[in-house]
Amino acid sequence: MNKIKATVSQIDKQDSLHIVSFDFSGVTLKMMSLELSEKIKIGTNVILAIKPTHVTFAKNFQGYISVTNQFRAKIKSINNGKLLSSAIFETKETLIESVFTTTSLRQMNLQLYDEFTIMIKASDISIKEICDD
Repeated sequence: MNKIKATVSQIDKQDSLHIVSFDFSGVTLKMMSLELSEKIKIGTNVILAIKPTHVTFAKNFQGYISVTNQFRAKIKSINNGKLLSSAIFETKETLIESVFTTTSLRQMNLQLYDEFTIMIKASDISIKEICDD
């Protein structure tokens, strides 16, 4: 499980839907949630969780896509498997793992230190823990 330290910067609510914005070292990340603890307020420090299978990345990405969370990162390591592979990306002194098919690894010709756009849907982020308690 990927863990990202962030601070709640905004909370928008309509009925039971919450869109929570976080500051991740100057990068804004957003999370979509139907339930939100009353302990989560603007300024609350949290650890966000993202499954490695929910981290998508693109090389030389240009244009628009419906994925809200996008930021740049470099490949720190690659694990080449028979069917599935993984890469560890580094950004803002944080490591982010992505798991994907080995076919994608070959098609993209992934190399150490290549720079990519990391993309994570708002519905794929959750709050793992509150750090202010």
